[in-house]
Amino acid sequence: MTENELLAVKQRFGIIGNSMLLNRALEVAVRVASTDLSVLVTGESGVGKEFFPQVIHAFSARKHNKYIAVNCGAIPEGTIDSELFGHEKGAFTGAVEARKGYFEEADGGTIFLDEVAELPLSTQVRLLRVLQSGEFIRVGSAKVQKTNVRVVAATNINIQEAISAGRFREDLYYRLNTVPIPVPALRERREDIFLLFRKFASDVAVQYRMPAISLDPEARILLESYPWRGNIRQLKNVAEQISAIEEARLITAEILRRYLPSQTGEAPMRPAASRSGSDEGFSTERELLYKILFDMRADINDLKRMMQEAMRGGSAQPAHTASQEPMRLLPPSPASSLAADFAESEEVVEEPARALTKADVQRRQIEEALRRNNGRRKETAAELFMSERTLYRKIKELGIEEF
Repeated sequence: MTENELLAVKQRFGIIGNSMLLNRALEVAVRVASTDLSVLVTGESGVGKEFFPQVIHAFSARKHNKYIAVNCGAIPEGTIDSELFGHEKGAFTGAVEARKGYFEEADGGTIFLDEVAELPLSTQVRLLRVLQSGEFIRVGSAKVQKTNVRVVAATNINIQEAISAGRFREDLYYRLNTVPIPVPALRERREDIFLLFRKFASDVAVQYRMPAISLDPEARILLESYPWRGNIRQLKNVAEQISAIEEARLITAEILRRYLPSQTGEAPMRPAASRSGSDEGFSTERELLYKILFDMRADINDLKRMMQEAMRGGSAQPAHTASQEPMRLLPPSPASSLAADFAESEEVVEEPARALTKADVQRRQIEEALRRNNGRRKETAAELFMSERTLYRKIKELGIEEF
């Protein structure tokens, strides 16, 4: 591929970076797209493996047919066969009517199996048959059906270790791995780290109408030398945290270091943040609080404008809401002191109602995100910076009704 062709692919799919390893992976994806060979995309969690099946489908002869992405790790083991291959009426309790599976729906198109190593062994046998002969059987049926589907799979697990442990079939691995596409980790493409950070910081600034943060030379060196075990997902997380929390827009190495876990695995030093509780719970609550802080910052800016207008004898209406609403307050929480960075010390707002609990905050944020995404859990999980599996668990724990 020429440089212009490669640049066009990156612009089309929003891929940022000039690393040779990244360019090589994209070239392989485009070249293999014209065939029907199975592709296995490998790489660590957070490197952006999900873009490559989209590139393959878009440059294939199947581009006008369906593209279906399936997160194999988010579907319960008891229903995975039904989801992938469909079922007949009465096949199991709750099967009130026949249903097509993803392989039937995607006939003529492409199906992307993310986290394919999470599939149960019984499902792996069914998948192997589809790859070998294009045949499958619905759950509860004896009728063999045919499908013409291009399969692209991805995993962040070492497949060879999974095979040795008996968790993954070796014959299925060789069927899926006809064309391997290894996606480089972020530490292997250090020349792209600053470009990605600047893009994420700019996106936050535009979305929440605030000045974008920038790095001084020492902070940039620290950013590019850090190992980034969480890869692009971790880098984006750090850019958004700094944008939300820090009042200064020029970030020094000292400030940046507070948000980077040490290479020995020690948790990062967060301003006024508690480290109690489980790691997963803290991460989820922290991300929800950051979203509240973004909204609260806009509320405070609107309130300041209204006060200034009132002092001049005018009036103002908040720019981001259609009606007057009381300013939202953070409930008592380990991160409550973060809100002080966004308000003047002289401003005090009374909370007439009972103090909200962390569960109340999480429930409200998840419900609002579900409404914005029309109940689509994949998009909701992405917006809340959590995995689909964590979102499902939180919905169940908090008793959130279906949307």
